[in-house]
This record gives sequence, C-alpha cells and structure tokens, in this order.
Amino acid sequence: MIVAQYFAQIDDNNIVTNVAVVTRLFLDENPERYPGTWVETFVDVPNKTYAGIGFTYDPATKDFIAPYVPPRPTTNETPTT
Repeated sequence: MIVAQYFAQIDDNNIVTNVAVVTRLFLDENPERYPGTWVETFVDVPNKTYAGIGFTYDPATKDFIAPYVPPRPTTNETPTT
C-alpha cells in the first residue's frame, strides 16, 4: 500500500510556489517533471503546518509559516446621522 506524501516546491527565498501529492521515490525519479527544491509537508501532524502557495519554509523548524494577511476593516458600523 502506497501512502500519500505531500511536498512543497520552494523558491530561492523559501517561498512555496507549488504543492504536490507524490511519493518521494517518484519525485526523485522524475526531476524533469519536478525541478527545483521540494520539501515534505504534512497533513494532520501535530505542531506542523501544511504548506500552501505563498507560505514560507523555515529550515530551522522544518515547518511552514502562513503569509501575513492584514485584517479587513469591518463594514458593520452603524452610520451616524
């Protein structure tokens, strides 16, 4: 039985540019299909963040950091008359 593995492709700045479900063996045997640097990411593993495009890989913790998204202003304020 083959267990699904998840890999994130990172650029030179450790930013995730792609995420794929593929075995390490297949990834290694097909460098023309999977060029660049690929780092394993995990689903449902405690203290690990599943990578998404735009996330940053931290090699010190071997984990991914979500990009900062500033909060949106609320639009439910009561207008003054």
